[in-house]
Amino acid sequence: MIFLKPGIVLLFFFLFFQFTGWAQPCSTLGQTPSTAFPVCGTTTFQQNNVPLCNTNSLYVPGCSGNAGADYANRNPFFYTFTCYTSGTLGFLITPNAANEDYDWQLYDITGHNPNDIFIVNSLVVTGNWSGSYSPTGASSSGVNFIQCASVPSDNAPSFAQMPNLIAGHQYLLMISHYTDTQSGYSLSFGGGTAVITDPAKPHLLNAKADCNGTSITLKLNKKITCNSLTANGSEFSILPAASTVISATTTTCSSGFDFDEVNITLASALPDGNYQLVINNGSDGNTLLDFCGNLIPAGEQTSFQYKIPQPIMADSIGRIGCSPDSLKIYFPKKISCSSITSTGSDFLVTGPTAVTVMGASGNCVNDLTNYIVINLAAPVFTKGNYNLSIQPGIDGSPILDVCGQPILPQVLSFSTADTVSADFTYTAKYGCRSDTLTFLHDGAHNVNEWNWNINSNITASTQNATAIFSASSGANSIHLMVSNGVCSDSASITIDLNNEVKASFQMQSEICPEDPLTFTNTSTGQIDSWLWKFDPVGSSTLKDPPPLLFPNNNNRELYYSIKLIATNNALNCSDSFKKTVRVFNNCYIAVPTGFTPNGDGLNDFLRPNNAIKADNLEFKVYNRWGQLVFASHNWQEKWDGTIHGVPQSAGVYVWFLSYTHHDSGQKVFQKGTTTLIR
Repeated sequence: MIFLKPGIVLLFFFLFFQFTGWAQPCSTLGQTPSTAFPVCGTTTFQQNNVPLCNTNSLYVPGCSGNAGADYANRNPFFYTFTCYTSGTLGFLITPNAANEDYDWQLYDITGHNPNDIFIVNSLVVTGNWSGSYSPTGASSSGVNFIQCASVPSDNAPSFAQMPNLIAGHQYLLMISHYTDTQSGYSLSFGGGTAVITDPAKPHLLNAKADCNGTSITLKLNKKITCNSLTANGSEFSILPAASTVISATTTTCSSGFDFDEVNITLASALPDGNYQLVINNGSDGNTLLDFCGNLIPAGEQTSFQYKIPQPIMADSIGRIGCSPDSLKIYFPKKISCSSITSTGSDFLVTGPTAVTVMGASGNCVNDLTNYIVINLAAPVFTKGNYNLSIQPGIDGSPILDVCGQPILPQVLSFSTADTVSADFTYTAKYGCRSDTLTFLHDGAHNVNEWNWNINSNITASTQNATAIFSASSGANSIHLMVSNGVCSDSASITIDLNNEVKASFQMQSEICPEDPLTFTNTSTGQIDSWLWKFDPVGSSTLKDPPPLLFPNNNNRELYYSIKLIATNNALNCSDSFKKTVRVFNNCYIAVPTGFTPNGDGLNDFLRPNNAIKADNLEFKVYNRWGQLVFASHNWQEKWDGTIHGVPQSAGVYVWFLSYTHHDSGQKVFQKGTTTLIR
């Protein structure tokens, strides 16, 4: 929302429609941020007329509920300056008439486009939007906040506290006149400690005569005010006086306030020779002035040389890269783009391999280029010495430089390098626990730089590289970059290492005496022989032996050792893995009629015995009062005769057991009693 400064309510609509009636884009120099007046801290800037216009709205922090608001930016002028010494900034805006209200806002636009003030709220430094008809600005007695819009009768503070400026930062000051009738104001700086006056004095920097000798381009060391330059160039003269100055023009004064380059036109062409360009007091009574009123000392000179242009030759060929598909030719002067034949017919390349020119062009600005690019039909891949023949005009159209002189024929030599390949091989020495790999590059085509990267943590810069890997490391990434100083290439491979022998298998840890024991071989690595040992009942050399049925155990519980030995015979590497199986004396599921939890290792617990084939098991024990003292769904969980660690009294306990038999699928429910004996 755009906020207009409040006024008398009865006049609001009149003012609003008046505002919209005259509102127009700001086009006068100084009324937009990008065309701001450069100002100096030592002079008073007088603005006697403010054209009526309106730009983008301005963000004012701390207003409209302290969040910030957009205010109408009416009849503005902008001023820009740089801080040369950090400190406080004081300034005064004095209306030319007593009944006029001026508002202002200061921005730090360092590193920003000046127009960013409309979109980047953080650029605001301080400001004042008081409606008071009085001078305004920044002073030591000002308030430390931005005064929001007000009516004149409020007597709102019109001065803000002096802001702190930072050396090297660029600032933008906006001054806005709220009402349409105005007679201008003056802007002056003072009272603060910051320095916004450029300490550099203006001087001539250098001068250069153009090709025809009738104009001179003068560069200055800093910006100069446009109104200090006379159109007839009366500030300048030539020594020796081989010609006279008839005009001085700039390219920036039509759209700005300052310049640092002048084009000086002479009455006649200069002869060959060395000259001095002299600055004098012109017909306006001064030389050239900067914005602080500092002038270039009268009589200051800068030397230049003029030679009647002669045909030129190319300086050099630009750096030749790998497999070039173009050549860049540099000249001592700029080349006329319109004189370059686009087919490249003025150029010929010869050498060890056939090279065809297919075009020529430049980096053209105002029909001038710093170099000519010769495009080739195909890249040059072969190493060798080549010649570039420049044959300007052979096609009937000469190539001209900036002075209109033709380029002379010549031959330039250049060399190309071979393309390279980073492809590499490797040898491997495999071991039982680690593998040693050596990576080899042939170094062909003058490769002299190698960069190995192995698994992102091993590097080497030698032609060949060796690394040790775990024999079970799996995928390993090897990357190589090579270069011969001109051409480069890269290659990558992945090597999978899994030759470490690791024996392992899975089996049941407990079985019934009538059931066979089955095995699942989970060994890894490069294995070519197997040995299973079923102590003491036999062995097998199969990778996956058939199920093993143990002999009758005569109703005794037995333990058997199962061992697997896996071997890689080629590497003479082997590994073993061992497990023990418990063979129950029987798998009849029953609950003991008594137990003695006294810690002697005999009958210390209560559970369903040998319930290995009981699926969906549920076992519960109750005391004589019907209290549940133990419950389990795992037959190997046992009751130790306690509740929460508290030993229970001796006596009779009731148990309930339900399960589904694994083999038959029959559902079984049993109940009974057991005696806890202490």
